[in-house]
Amino acid sequence: MDIIKCGDSRKLLKELEDRSVQCVYLDPPFNSNRNYVLTPDNKLGFKDKFDDDEYISLIEPMIREIKRVLKDDGSLFFHISADQMFIPHLLCKKYFKKMQPIFWQRSRSKNNTKTKLGACTDVIFWCSKAKSPKFNMVYQPLDEYYASNSYKNEDSRGNYALGHVVYTATQKTENEERLYEIVHNGNTYKPENGWRMSKEDLESMIEDDRIHFPKKPNANLYKKIYKHESKGKPATDYWNDIHSIAMGAEKRKYPTQKPVTLLSRIIEMSTDEGDVVLDPVAGSGTTGVAAKKLNRSFILFDISPEAVKLCKEQTSKDT
Repeated sequence: MDIIKCGDSRKLLKELEDRSVQCVYLDPPFNSNRNYVLTPDNKLGFKDKFDDDEYISLIEPMIREIKRVLKDDGSLFFHISADQMFIPHLLCKKYFKKMQPIFWQRSRSKNNTKTKLGACTDVIFWCSKAKSPKFNMVYQPLDEYYASNSYKNEDSRGNYALGHVVYTATQKTENEERLYEIVHNGNTYKPENGWRMSKEDLESMIEDDRIHFPKKPNANLYKKIYKHESKGKPATDYWNDIHSIAMGAEKRKYPTQKPVTLLSRIIEMSTDEGDVVLDPVAGSGTTGVAAKKLNRSFILFDISPEAVKLCKEQTSKDT
């Protein structure tokens, strides 16, 4: 069910059924007080000059309809520049129960800035109607210092770092089932703050030689985190490992085009295969490209006929 339509999203969104979409990526004009074109002789682009009331009248109707079409465990990702985040923040807060900002460092510091701080960060508000929306863990590359200094232990499987299996004093559990003891090679282990896993799971990891036993008998146990098995570090709310189109090999075909890797991360973390992804201001069609690669269905809207033509071209290519 892949759909690409030309028109005003404030109207087109009304055609969609309630709770029919799992994920929405909304990358509207930023209210940056400038106009964008790909090249001076190219029609691809848009006006981005509004007063506050005009801007609210542009984005609030979309946010209202997006809430309606989202599934109960669905997510909206509202993308905005850090210097224009105030109005979107208020509107997202008005309509959604949960909101978490993701900070995307789209570029490095700029050497040509002389009268102000270099703008290199966008904000992506992750919004949902539920406290616990659908979520799949995604990963970022390991920090170079961590990678080179953490995997210092070694066994027959390879080098490994140490991960916690007991709670700290500030995390102390009241769950009696996590206050058990483990006996191994004549030593008894019973952390006063409790274990992070069930006794059955811990015994299974011991059986599989995935628990690190320190030489000191009263020291805490740790799980082995093998370097060759690592997917990276679980993603944080600071994304500095994905760069803008200008800094990568991807060819720019739209003035404010975002990288496929950024949309792929958003879609992968908030949807499963077969889910529907919506982009009401589709621009270059990158959301559709990423959705297609990940075996999701997509719906793309844009008010520009030239942008819609580009969306169709981009999403028709083999993945």
